[in-house]
Order: sequence, then C-alpha cells, then structure tokens
Amino acid sequence: MSASLLRRGLELLEAPGQGEAPLGLQPERDGPGAAGAVRRRKAAPQAGRNKATVKGRVVKSAIEEYHKKKPVNHLTANLKYMLKGRFVANKAVTEQVLAQNRGRKSKDQPPKKEEKKKPEGTVFTEEDFRKFEREYFGRP
Repeated sequence: MSASLLRRGLELLEAPGQGEAPLGLQPERDGPGAAGAVRRRKAAPQAGRNKATVKGRVVKSAIEEYHKKKPVNHLTANLKYMLKGRFVANKAVTEQVLAQNRGRKSKDQPPKKEEKKKPEGTVFTEEDFRKFEREYFGRP
C-alpha cells in the first residue's frame, strides 16, 4: 500500500478538523532543496559514542536471555478459563467437529478402540475342583 493511499485512509478515519496542522507547522515537501536537506540530516554526525565499540556495553547473561525467550506454558490458566464457563457442548457436536478437522492420512486418524473381551466364566466351581482333586489325586 502506498503512503498516499494510507494518508487518505487515515484522513477519512479522523474527525473533521483534527488531522490538519496549522500552516506554520506544516513541513514543506515540494520546496527547492528538500531532498538535499534530508540527505544532509542523514549524513550529519550525531554527538555521542560510537556504537561499534565495546566500551560501556552491558554484558547480558545468557541464562537471563534464555528465560526471557523461554515459552510459557499457559495450560493451567487456559483450563481454568475454559472450565469456568457453564456451557458444555454436546458430545455429538464435538465429535462431529473433530471428525471434520481430521485429515485423510492414516496418521491423522484416531486409534481404533478394540472391544474388551469379557473373560469367559468357568462352568466349574471351586467345590467341583476340590472334588476332582480328591478323586484324581486321592487326597482328602
């Protein structure tokens, strides 16, 4: 977007009469030598120290920098916020949304739930086993 389009958009958003500076304070853009003045201002040496030197520079601790840039885990705060609300979505709706967002690749598919096989109950009771043991091994 060009600067002129941006200026026009800002002028449209401003309240009438606010965006205009008094005539004495407006910079002359089209005056002779305006480009030369800009070049001179950029090339003028600034008073102050040379930033290329090390003198007076504060050494930053690598550990502090690491802790500043370390990602923060917002899980607990987000869970508190989400669980604070009383509205709970219908399970069928949430399943439908998850199904729509799932990809077609096999890695995107959820693992299939295998039905748990119920342990087959035995026909014999403990008393039957004791009786068989007595008969077969001859123990009382």
